[in-house]
Amino acid sequence: MPKPSPKLEWCIVRLGDDMNWWVAEISDSVRWDVDGLSIIDPRQLAHILDLLDPLREYGFQADIFETAFIPFVIKETLPGNKVKLIRAHESLLESEEKLFALPDQVDEEKGPYADLLDHVTKLRVKFLNDAIDFDKHLTVDDLEEEIREDHHNAFLEGRALHAFQEIIDILEYVPAGFEVDEEAEETLDPAAKKKGEEDAAEDIPEVEDENIEEDETMKWDDEDDKDKDKEETEGGEPPPSDEKIEDLDALDDEEDEDDDDEEEDEDDDDDEEDEDGNRKKSKSSAKRPPAKKSGKKK
Repeated sequence: MPKPSPKLEWCIVRLGDDMNWWVAEISDSVRWDVDGLSIIDPRQLAHILDLLDPLREYGFQADIFETAFIPFVIKETLPGNKVKLIRAHESLLESEEKLFALPDQVDEEKGPYADLLDHVTKLRVKFLNDAIDFDKHLTVDDLEEEIREDHHNAFLEGRALHAFQEIIDILEYVPAGFEVDEEAEETLDPAAKKKGEEDAAEDIPEVEDENIEEDETMKWDDEDDKDKDKEETEGGEPPPSDEKIEDLDALDDEEDEDDDDEEEDEDDDDDEEDEDGNRKKSKSSAKRPPAKKSGKKK
């Protein structure tokens, strides 16, 4: 379907209290009604593109997305939280510019924007049926019925539905009582899962083996040995140095006792027996002074 009239060259948007952008004035006022006309800002556009990534494996068509919006770029800022936008002739999916996206909803029921909503709704249903083990397959009618009820409540409350919220309600929809988590990836389409694993493997760089020089943070064995010695000392056992000191003291005492025994034996040898069989002291033993006991004071 061709784009709207070329008269649509600029628009003035305002920042609402809900922090969304709404169209205040437009160059083609004949075909476009600005009452409740919303526009998606660059931040919201980036979020939508992220949510569309999982649907690429289920047949997402980029041309349907491109034709559903009219791109705009900032021309100048105006007083009263307003910005003037001018028409941009760039791709919303490929441009590096910060673009605003105006939904092409001149014909709300059959226009390009309506086609996009139908397209992403079908893809979201396929994704959920693969990601969640339902007792009964989810259908497009199930999704639309629940979302339509929320939108109807917003209408009754007098709240205009922003295009960003309308798309997010589809792309983030999960039936009540269910959730999509990492474990659910095991139930996805095997071909899509295999491709995802191959892509992830390519992102992992190869690491070559090399000799790593040790530093102080890598000396685990030395620290373990020190901790072990510390535990033994704190456990009440005397350190090896104390044992050596006690052994040396005991050895000194034994040597002193051996010296005393040798001196007593020498005294006995000096005593001689007389003719009557009685022992008598020799002159050398009688003159010898008594042996002094040596020992280490404790």
